[in-house]
Amino acid sequence: MSETTNSARRDIKIIAVVAAGHGCSHFYQLVVPPLFPFITQSLGIGFEEAGLLISFYYAASGLAQTPSGFLVDRFGARCVLLGGLALAATSVALMSLIPNFWAAIPLIVLAGLGNSVFHPADYSILSHAVSKSRMARAYGVHTLSGNIGWAAAPVTVLALASVIGWRGALAVVGLGGLGVVLFMMSQSEVLAAGPTARGARLAPHAPRTGTLALLASPPILLCFAYFVLLSVSLTGNQTFMPAALNQLYGTSLATAGAALSAYLLAGSLGVLAGGIAADRTSRHEGIVAAGLLGAAALLLTVGFVRLPDPAIVAVVALAGFASGSTTPSRDMLVRSATPAGATGKVFGFVYSGLDLGAAVTPPVLGFFLDRGEPRMVFILAASALALTIATALRVGKNRTARARQVEAAPAE
Repeated sequence: MSETTNSARRDIKIIAVVAAGHGCSHFYQLVVPPLFPFITQSLGIGFEEAGLLISFYYAASGLAQTPSGFLVDRFGARCVLLGGLALAATSVALMSLIPNFWAAIPLIVLAGLGNSVFHPADYSILSHAVSKSRMARAYGVHTLSGNIGWAAAPVTVLALASVIGWRGALAVVGLGGLGVVLFMMSQSEVLAAGPTARGARLAPHAPRTGTLALLASPPILLCFAYFVLLSVSLTGNQTFMPAALNQLYGTSLATAGAALSAYLLAGSLGVLAGGIAADRTSRHEGIVAAGLLGAAALLLTVGFVRLPDPAIVAVVALAGFASGSTTPSRDMLVRSATPAGATGKVFGFVYSGLDLGAAVTPPVLGFFLDRGEPRMVFILAASALALTIATALRVGKNRTARARQVEAAPAE
């Protein structure tokens, strides 16, 4: 068997194991919200209190992502990843036993803390262990696995709840996650392909500047801003697109919901196409600019042009595909801005921008919808994408400048 074939099989195995954990992380993000009608009735609470549980979840996850990155760089990705998944799964399983709303809060916070480890740990393993020629596709499959987790969660928990109740549903999916932990532990040699604690500390080109100086450096802050802005657009579309279409054009909720589903499904397909494209070029900022510019234009078209229902679904789907196609290139840009030995903390920090964007966007757009301005959903989403392009181009410019400096430096 050739060395190339062995390398490909090894890469595929690493990507598959990491993707399994990432799919679980996204699955757990959406197991509780679909059960709100059952939980509110059972516990005697309103949807406002139920929504607070999700706020606690993302607050815990966002605040803990950067510290999780430090743990990854200090102790290695494998133990942090397995510990995080075990914590999330156990917390979800124990939620099946809660007697009241207040008992749910510490468990949902623990689940959020468990969720915080995946991006820094996953990207640390992939960045160090997968062949460079397949890196963008590895990032693309990683993102796709998360999207599959999102899609599978509502269907799974609602089907289980219809048979064994909401408590039984949470118990089953929580215990199922512990089964995935055992599977990943059986593949320890794959996860060990990432950086070890010792390897991370002794990386030959590890940054000599302090951690705060690294995270506050212009390239890393630009990457953080990229994720905040991207989350503003994605959260706005996921949360309010159906309501905005209904209020703006009288689009039926069934059609508006189909448009959102098409947006998310096409985005997943775009991730796969974008991974292939990103592995064939080093101009990742160009892919990002083209994809996000196209998505912004398509979203503005939906917001300002009255289209037939089938055309709305088609245009929104194209916007999702265009946006999704930029995801692998986005991760390659972050990787290019990350010094050796700092993958965990950098990816943890920049990905916390997703949680920040998800936290601030709903109240803003809710304000506009309450005042009869549904078009602002599409304006804000497109504007955020346009600003995201600016951050990507700047990161790419910084990378090019660093590469020229290295080429110009005299050989030692």
